[in-house]
Amino acid sequence: MEDGGEIARFHDRCSSLMRELLDALASTPGRPRTFPQVEDGIGWPHRRIASVLGGVAHLRQTEFGGRRPYHLQDERGSASGRWEIWMDRGQARAVRAAETAEPAADRHRCGAPLSQ
Repeated sequence: MEDGGEIARFHDRCSSLMRELLDALASTPGRPRTFPQVEDGIGWPHRRIASVLGGVAHLRQTEFGGRRPYHLQDERGSASGRWEIWMDRGQARAVRAAETAEPAADRHRCGAPLSQ
């Protein structure tokens, strides 16, 4: 994904664990890291990223045509010889912007009018 609006919509629609992963990737744009390196940085047990990515697969396929707001490199093409994940600077900017934007649905649940 490259479009900031689409990335914000993905951020809004995904699980809290996926948002946590996106936030962690946005903190180090342009830096491919192995799943265990990212998990250690977040404080997650190893293999959680694989589970989180599997959990968001249906959403990605049905609502986003399979596009991802991050990059993946398999073990054959990565420098480490392991799966690596990262965001580019544009994706990271869009995720950080999505973090600060309060979704309209949340404003409505809090009692504020949707037009704000």
